[in-house]
Amino acid sequence: MSSDVIAVIDYGMGNLHSVASALEHVGANHVVITHDPAIIGDADRVIFPGVGAMRDCMAEIRRLRCDEMLLDIMQQQRPVLAICVGMQALLSHSEENQGVECLNRVPGEVRFFGESLQDASGQRLKVPHMGWNQVRQTREHPLWHGIEQDSRFYFVHSYYVHATQRELRAGATEYGVEIDAALARDNLFAVQFHPEKSHTAGLQLLRNFVSWSGEEA
Repeated sequence: MSSDVIAVIDYGMGNLHSVASALEHVGANHVVITHDPAIIGDADRVIFPGVGAMRDCMAEIRRLRCDEMLLDIMQQQRPVLAICVGMQALLSHSEENQGVECLNRVPGEVRFFGESLQDASGQRLKVPHMGWNQVRQTREHPLWHGIEQDSRFYFVHSYYVHATQRELRAGATEYGVEIDAALARDNLFAVQFHPEKSHTAGLQLLRNFVSWSGEEA
């Protein structure tokens, strides 16, 4: 259990109440959905979610100055969990919408799956990548505590993350190509899947975040 304040950043993209409800289910006592810089600035932990088109997301992130808030939070070593488009927005550049410059907090790019995506047997794969898929933990991290290797998580995305610094990858999944399903650096943990929709494994990850100090060891 934790009495800390967890701020879920609201920049108008996504159903944030499902994230808040999942956090409360795993023991978070004080979850606030907000874009108020003062509240986010005082929060003990921050969640940066997101769904939708990258161009629209980035426009709202910059309009509300969430980019500046995130930089401040990361420098202060408070735990941050980025989810789905929130994760993608942290990269340098996205191929979506004919190319969008992102926050460049994590070097790398967000790539389109392509029009003729195939699995290992040559079967065509649909885009978006939607549904359950296994995540292989590529290194130890406190947010993997109690989650079995190759656990299944719920994905919905048409673009995928490829970080330049491969040592930042904490989880991978396969869907025609290898996807960086989780990235970790210092007090940041970012996931392509939706933990709030991923039942037992997803709730365990959120439970781990609620008690995480922001350190990798």
